[in-house]
Amino acid sequence: MKRTAAAPLTSYLDAKRPHHMGVAWHEYLTNPDALAPEATLDDKVSVILRTGQLTLSSGDSAWRVRDFMNRVAHVLGVTVHADISLVNIEATCIQGDQSITEVVANAQAGVNTERVLYLEHYIHEVEALGPELTIGAFHDLLDVIESRPPARTTWQSGLASGIACGSFVFLLGGDLIQMGGAALGAGFGQYVRKRLGERHVNQFVCVAAAVAVSCIIYFLWLLALSLGLPDAFSHEEGYIGALLFVIPGFPLITSGFDLFQFEMRSGIERLAYALSIILTGTAMGLLVAMAVQLSPADFQPQGLGPLALTLLRLVFSFLGVYGFSVMFNSTPKMCFTAACIGALANTTRLSLTSFGAWPPEAAAFIGAFVAGLLAAVCNKRHAIPRTAITVPSIVIMVPGLYMYRAVYYMGVAQATDAIDWLIRAAIIVVFLPIGLLAARVLTDERWRCSS
Repeated sequence: MKRTAAAPLTSYLDAKRPHHMGVAWHEYLTNPDALAPEATLDDKVSVILRTGQLTLSSGDSAWRVRDFMNRVAHVLGVTVHADISLVNIEATCIQGDQSITEVVANAQAGVNTERVLYLEHYIHEVEALGPELTIGAFHDLLDVIESRPPARTTWQSGLASGIACGSFVFLLGGDLIQMGGAALGAGFGQYVRKRLGERHVNQFVCVAAAVAVSCIIYFLWLLALSLGLPDAFSHEEGYIGALLFVIPGFPLITSGFDLFQFEMRSGIERLAYALSIILTGTAMGLLVAMAVQLSPADFQPQGLGPLALTLLRLVFSFLGVYGFSVMFNSTPKMCFTAACIGALANTTRLSLTSFGAWPPEAAAFIGAFVAGLLAAVCNKRHAIPRTAITVPSIVIMVPGLYMYRAVYYMGVAQATDAIDWLIRAAIIVVFLPIGLLAARVLTDERWRCSS
């Protein structure tokens, strides 16, 4: 008998098959034309779980995911008990003597503040018209939200990243040369990250590749300037700003929200995810920096008077927050609102440290607190979800510089300096969500309740 060559363990089709399978929600409905309150429990569960899954995929906190699921379930006459993690939801839905437990999962964590906005509109529509809608109409509404293309193209996201990080460098104390290098590096780095993400490359690989590109671009920027400017490499400090676009401020801050609301599983997983991204990015930045001999030296004094410095901080805080909001896929109105809040809050923070001699940790708390109060006003007047404007407005306060320096000094075996910068970063990261939470507790009665 003639032997044939053994087939490869993984065929080409197997290699192209997605690891996380999509759900054809409409195909599983038993009666899509039934009015929602009269539908089967199976069909009601599909709506509740899908609502939670889309909310979770937007990067929103577990408290908001649970809230949206509960509000939809209330309309449908169902009781829900859910266990929510970073990418998974396990929920038991009860109606009378029937109960169903199901699990849904997202392929990876992400942030999409535009989706947060439209999901909130969806919840309001469901609460107003839900009993009059068919169960199929619920899924039609969710189809529209899920199928919306990104609000920004890849190159627009790269441009926003460049503007944000260039502004960030000025706020750290940088000059025009450092701002220009950081803007170019972050812009190209974010473009690479987005392009790789579109090809479903592993998220950590995307971060590592993006940071490598951004740091190399900054080095090439200094190298090009050195042809006509002999002291160009004396501006090496700005390369840190070129990699700050990968700092996961959104999950870092929402992890604090979850822990405050006793969403322990989600809070711990979000924190672990954020720290993993930070370690990946800073480690790659360290490798490139050591290869091209760049070090995180202190920024030189900018030589600006108090008035000029304050006005420029307002401008660059606005631009920085606007850029980060664009990266989070916010609408123009949300970007502008978050940028205005961030400009006022971050300038307050910086002024307290520069002119009031406040410790950075206390100033971070006040800055976040101011952002939370302003967001409460905007939420009432313009019906913009708080999460979509508060988190982008204080992302610029996340101490990415401190985090990188901690990893850098670990890499060069300077343990004392590493621990010093690590502790500074950790305390500020703790105080930022506490500031937002304090404002939320004062202005939102539901958040003051324990259940």
